[in-house]
Amino acid sequence: MTRGNNRNVVFRSDEDYHYYLSLVAKYKLEHPFDLYHYCLMPNHTHFLIQTKKALDFSTFMKKLNLAYFHHFNKEYGWVGHFWQDRYKSQSVGKDAYFIQCGKYIELNPVRAHLVEKPEDYQHSSYSYYADGKTNHLITPDFIYQETGGDSAERQTNYKSLIVDKIIEESYNKHAWGSDRQQYQERQKVNRKIKKA
Repeated sequence: MTRGNNRNVVFRSDEDYHYYLSLVAKYKLEHPFDLYHYCLMPNHTHFLIQTKKALDFSTFMKKLNLAYFHHFNKEYGWVGHFWQDRYKSQSVGKDAYFIQCGKYIELNPVRAHLVEKPEDYQHSSYSYYADGKTNHLITPDFIYQETGGDSAERQTNYKSLIVDKIIEESYNKHAWGSDRQQYQERQKVNRKIKKA
């Protein structure tokens, strides 16, 4: 997640959202990772990703945020800090909660009362899963493939997928998912830190 400094709006027009996603596509080629779900809100962004290399993703985010800042500065004459600190990341377990985390991210505009239904918000990955809309940025969620026998069934099932309360409760924790999955993800992260 990346947030505008002081929760300032970072996307003022549809063109801003499109330009940001074009930068994601550009830098994703240089620093590959799997992007499963995303949502661009007016003052912050959410990505559910799996990195190939942690360092590559840090470089990707640095380039993305800097390039977008230059665009915003040129368009609107912004002065001062643009992004609030470094991007934040949380571990997400690869279990049944994974797809729910993705949908939780995509429901941000509904919770923020920007739209009544997630399909009415065009700056997220929701329409890829719920309507089968082409999106070359997305790597299909591996659990999504198991939700139905064909595309139509998967789309219907995704629309009716209920986000478990555990996802909401773990939103501000270092790992998302059940207590067991959060523990396992923290252990994985700690092992990687010790190896580094």
